[in-house]
Order: sequence, then C-alpha cells, then structure tokens
Amino acid sequence: MTDLPANVRWQLWIVAFGFFMQSLDTTIVNTALPSMAKSLGESPLHMHMVIVSYVLTVAVMLPASGWLADKVGVRNIFFTAIVLFTVGSLFCAQANTLDQLVMARVLQGFGGAMMVPVGRLTVMKIVPREQYMSAMTFVTLPGQIGPLLGPALGGLLVEYASWHWIFLINLPVGIVGAIATLMLMPNYTMQTRRFDFFGFMLLASGMAMLTLALDGQKGLGISSLTLGILVTLGITAILGYLWHARGNAKALFSLSLFKNTTYRLGLLGSFAGRAGSGMLPFMTPVFLQIGMGFSPFHAGLMMIPMVLGSMGTKRIVVQVVNRFGYRHVLVVATLALALVILLFMAVALMGWYYALPLALFCQGVINAMRFSSMNTLTLKDLPDEQASSGNSLLSMVMQLSMSVGVTIAGLLLGMYGQHHLSVDTPVAHQVFLYTYLSMAVIIALPAFIFARVPDDTSKNAVIRRGKRSEP
Repeated sequence: MTDLPANVRWQLWIVAFGFFMQSLDTTIVNTALPSMAKSLGESPLHMHMVIVSYVLTVAVMLPASGWLADKVGVRNIFFTAIVLFTVGSLFCAQANTLDQLVMARVLQGFGGAMMVPVGRLTVMKIVPREQYMSAMTFVTLPGQIGPLLGPALGGLLVEYASWHWIFLINLPVGIVGAIATLMLMPNYTMQTRRFDFFGFMLLASGMAMLTLALDGQKGLGISSLTLGILVTLGITAILGYLWHARGNAKALFSLSLFKNTTYRLGLLGSFAGRAGSGMLPFMTPVFLQIGMGFSPFHAGLMMIPMVLGSMGTKRIVVQVVNRFGYRHVLVVATLALALVILLFMAVALMGWYYALPLALFCQGVINAMRFSSMNTLTLKDLPDEQASSGNSLLSMVMQLSMSVGVTIAGLLLGMYGQHHLSVDTPVAHQVFLYTYLSMAVIIALPAFIFARVPDDTSKNAVIRRGKRSEP
C-alpha cells in the first residue's frame, strides 16, 4: 500500500469540509425541531417537513449533479454548491412561518445535492479503487466534527438565544469553504454526453409525488382522491423511466448497472437500511425533549456519545470488513442496531439516565459500521465507465431513503399519538414505546437483503496517516 500524495490529501480535506457543513447543519436542525415547532406555532408532528423538504430536494437534483460536475468542472460545481447552501441558510434564519422555512430548506437542498455527492465523485477520481473505502473513511472523519459540535451548539443557541441563530452559523463556514475551494481544488472535467433531461424529469417527478403521497392525509391534509392521483402518477413516472432507459445508451442511469450483483444488492440494501436508520436523527431529539422532558441543550449533549462512537468506529471499519467480510458485518450490524434502539428506549423510559450515553455510543458505533460498509459494497465492483452513473444513483437512493425514513417516523408518531403529544407524560411514553418497537422491526428487515451478499473476492487497502519509511 502506497501513501497518498500531498496534493491528493489536500483535495480530500476540501471534500471533508463539504461533509462538515452538511453534518453540522443537519445535527443542529434535528436538535432544534421541537423549539422551532413552538416558535412557529406548529405541532412537532409536522416538523418532519423541515427535514423531508431538504433531503427530497437533494434526492431529486442528484441525477444532474454528476453530469454538471463532469461538464462544468468539479471545482465550479462544488463552489456553487457551497454558495447556494449558504444563501439558503440565510433565508432559513429569516423565516417566520413553516412554509417559509420549508422553501428556504429547498434552496439549501439545491446546494446539498451538489456538495457531498460531487465530493464523493472527486474521491473516486483521485484515488485507486482499492483505496476508495479508506479514502472515504479519511474524508468522513473530519466531517464528524459537525455532528460533534452540532447537537450541543444547537441546543445552547436554542435555549439561550433563538433557533434562527442555528442557521447563521453556516454563513462564516460557507465563506471559508468557498474560498478554500477556489484556491485549492483542481477543476476536474470529463467528456460528457447529452444530458437525459426527459429521464431526469420522469425520475424527479416520480420520487417527489410518491414521497408527498407517503405523507398523505396525515401530514399534508390532502384528500383521498388527490392521494390516489399522486400515487398513480408517481408509479407511472417510475415505470415510464424504466421503459425509457431500456436499451437506451444515453439514459440518465443505465439499467446495465443492475446486472452487477454486488451493486444491485448494495443499492437495495442501502435504500432499506437508510430508510430505517433515517428515522433516528429525527426521532432521538424529539424523544428526548418531548418524551423525556430534556432541555434542548441537554438533549444535544446526549447526542455527543453517538458521534464519538461513530468517529471511533470509522478508524477500524476497514480492518473489520477485511476480517469478517461484507455479508457478516452488515447482517450482524443491522440486527444489532435494532436491538440497541430498543435498549435506548427501554433505559430512557425506566429512568436509567446514566445508561443513555452508553446506548447512544453503541448506536453510533453500529451505524457507522453499517453506513461505511453499505456505501463501499455498492460501488466497489463497478467498472470505471459506470462509476459516475452508479455513484449518482446511489447518492439519489440514499437521500430518498432518508426522506422516506423521516416521513415514516412522523407517520408513526401521528398514528400512535393521534396528532397530540404532551411533554413527558405517560401518554407520550406509550406513543414513543409503540413507535420505537415499529422502528426496530423496520430497521431489522434489511438483514434479509444483506444475507444474500456474495463472498468477498478482494481486500480493502488501508491508507496510512503517516509517511511510510523508505527501506
């Protein structure tokens, strides 16, 4: 294994900066959701739209991000992404209604759709394929500073200032990131074919309509007729894309990607796995603040052990996968995560608050193991000519599944709580008990998919942090 050149490491650090911006924003927003609901005069059960609007926008725009990066250049798109994300943050800080906040989050989503996915594509371009898993681990580690700072910082700002300030933090961060991108990141470009705009519209409209339909009458108050129309149109759009892409060499995503067994299983497992795990960032702060009566600041502090567990695991995940293989790691980690969230719920409801940090630490460890393994499993066997398309489709599915997960979590709360939740009451405890039991089942289901992953045929290389001594 050879060490990476210094210029490549600098480029990896810039990509890590994009991860940092998004992770900081996400964790701060999650912590502040109950306070946002109170300030805006909305039910906490409706606040999942703040998250769904962002991740759905990212999912819809992702297919275009890879093509734009190849056409215009990685640096130019990455810079544009940071600017859009920063401007969207400013509008979020100025929002006075839930509708205004949702629209500002959509603008943020346009930036987010080009930030992390283009960064991931950059990593694929600059490091050898056998070093990809280690390089992504290297990139995501600095990005974990965001989740480490976000919960406590968000809780502190909400409690002693206003939730509007959580978005203003992104302004100086965005300025520094934009300058670093212009100064240090090369403008990688590639020969591109004509963009499949028709296929893009089919996919985007299909995902948007099915996601809105999933929220349906519970979250949006739409009629049964409208709900049926959304479902019909969404399914028709997806089927239309499959017909459009069949035998079409210029399609947005070639159906030949699914001939690769590892990619097919990894993509399906990533969707199912992230739909389950995507509930946790929304549910955990809501449970701690509404279900257990924690202050925003103390709820934020409770999230830190989870981040520390994630950071620690990313340093050893390559060695663990090499030792036990993708199939065993993913199956065991998936089942373990379902058990850990039940443990977290149980110790909270029993009042064993001293055990909550340990349960959240274990949750962070297992989640990090699953995410790193799922991402690299999906992409590791793709040929170079399919890498860009395969990465864009994976990124789109990841975002869509998280949107679905948050929406399902909101639906479960609404169903069991009948749209009414009071802070730290027996009724609230019962609602969260049923919700977490349902979540555990959903989280455990992808184990059946991962059990079909074939045996590994190669090992992942480990990137050393120090310079290798010359013989």
